[in-house]
Amino acid sequence: MKRGTTLMANWRALAGTTFDCEKTSVTASKGMVVTNHPLASAAAVEMLTMGGNAIDATIAALFTLNVVEPMMVGLFGGGTALIRLTSGQVVALDALSTAPAAARPDSYKPVSDTWPGYMDVEGRSNAVGASSVAVPGALLGWCEALERFGRLDLDTVLQPAIRHATRGFAASEYLCMSARIVASDLAKDPAISAIFLPNGMPLKVGERIRLPELAETLRIIALDGARALHGGDLGRRCAEYLSSKGSFLSVSDLERYKTIEREPVRGDYRGLEIIGPPPPCSGGVHVVQMLNIVEEFDVAKLGFGTSESIHLLAEVIKIAASDRRASTADPDFFDVPLERLSSKAYADERRAEISMESARAHKPIAVGNDSANTTHVTIADADGNVVSSTQTINSLFGARLIIPGTGIIPNNYMYLFDPHPGQPLSLEPGKRITSTQSPLVVLKDGTPRYALGLPGGPRLYPSAFQAVVNLIDHRMTLQEAVEAPRIWTQGQELEVERAFGEDVLADVRAKGHNIAQIAHVAGGMCAIEFNEDGSTTGASCWRADGTPVGIGGGYARSGTVFWADYERREPSANDQSSNQ
Repeated sequence: MKRGTTLMANWRALAGTTFDCEKTSVTASKGMVVTNHPLASAAAVEMLTMGGNAIDATIAALFTLNVVEPMMVGLFGGGTALIRLTSGQVVALDALSTAPAAARPDSYKPVSDTWPGYMDVEGRSNAVGASSVAVPGALLGWCEALERFGRLDLDTVLQPAIRHATRGFAASEYLCMSARIVASDLAKDPAISAIFLPNGMPLKVGERIRLPELAETLRIIALDGARALHGGDLGRRCAEYLSSKGSFLSVSDLERYKTIEREPVRGDYRGLEIIGPPPPCSGGVHVVQMLNIVEEFDVAKLGFGTSESIHLLAEVIKIAASDRRASTADPDFFDVPLERLSSKAYADERRAEISMESARAHKPIAVGNDSANTTHVTIADADGNVVSSTQTINSLFGARLIIPGTGIIPNNYMYLFDPHPGQPLSLEPGKRITSTQSPLVVLKDGTPRYALGLPGGPRLYPSAFQAVVNLIDHRMTLQEAVEAPRIWTQGQELEVERAFGEDVLADVRAKGHNIAQIAHVAGGMCAIEFNEDGSTTGASCWRADGTPVGIGGGYARSGTVFWADYERREPSANDQSSNQ
């Protein structure tokens, strides 16, 4: 038996850390939806019950999230979708943002050549305002996915988003706290502050938010599709306004933008196939890399949340972070050694560097300002289509402005490019941003076993990795796996969530780790488990407004009708044919 295959009836028996789940999972037989807002989950279910598939449901959810989770996602953002079709084909659709043609490697003036201020520039011009806006890809990606793989039309899937933008929705605590955190930036833009800082005051939980200008923009898109932004009047208005405020973005940038269908990254871990997005997303390759490294350890026997398992995961995460910084970028601009990074042989080399007795010193890594403020949806339909998609406008509320008359909050994706020339992530015209997005699909014997993803910036892909370990090694339930406390490091301090006990952490410190206890690592995970009986289980975690919704039941049994009071007999074949 290969090392790492200890079978456990209950992971708690060997755990150094235990916890109680705050949310509950849902199991259903006819489809499963998990998004980071209940109204987005409801929109997705609405599509499935109308006869749509998982792709229709995903796009409806994303448009709705644009309305109800506006600090995280929008049609002027970017993202990645991993789509597993009933046929078994897996499509990785790259709709990540690109640098405008007018951008140059020295467009910004860095304030530091060392961590932690390495990515910051004078005036925060790569982070806030029109000068931080990159070419968006989200809308085009959503529309293309719908057209290629969906069953419903664009107008239909847009209706829930239009409805909530028009009639309004209640602000959640999650949204209100997000607005409060960046209130000083929001206050600088009259259009965005009028909505999220009404009368100069932070939003209150439950306060009704209406977005009529965004509703009208969505109606335009329902008629004209993505060309409204990429070649139409809407795009012209957006580009002209942003340019007048100092943006590099032009109308021609919007017209030239293209999505890219890429070949997914594939690996195997303890007999299961792991599928993720390829570069410029670093999540897929480095999740596979980390799993390859830990595969030769008996992770289950180490126990969840023990000092030994925390130490091992931390050392593995450091290795992946180092390789990500050196090797993962837009493959059109940088030769990414994809096969080597994801190979078992390379994992053997890197595993040899790990000592289970002490932490290895790693130089702190400045690895970009990957958005911790993102969203994710994971959706499966009854026919076997599965979508795991991560989308973002980068920072909270993106560029922290609204384009007047449109309701659009643009991205601040320029914050992800290295402002220092000559580096793998340096700013170049047309270059795609590098992201840690890690939508994953896990197969067993060729059929789906799990699908998951989450927001979280540089903490994202190690969190997805930990969830896979929780499921496969520790044999946690899906709900336990998504809510389990997490860790993260890039070579500086080791961030650990507060659920880990002091006794365990004392032993981790003794191994040489500088520990920082924090409220949470990364964001709300959305996951689906595919059960042997054909049902699916959905789970979300406490780190966001995540809500799983499943579909059971359905239409009446074929041939069943309601008998009239005056005639209680089985309907005949003639009765049935006459009603057709």
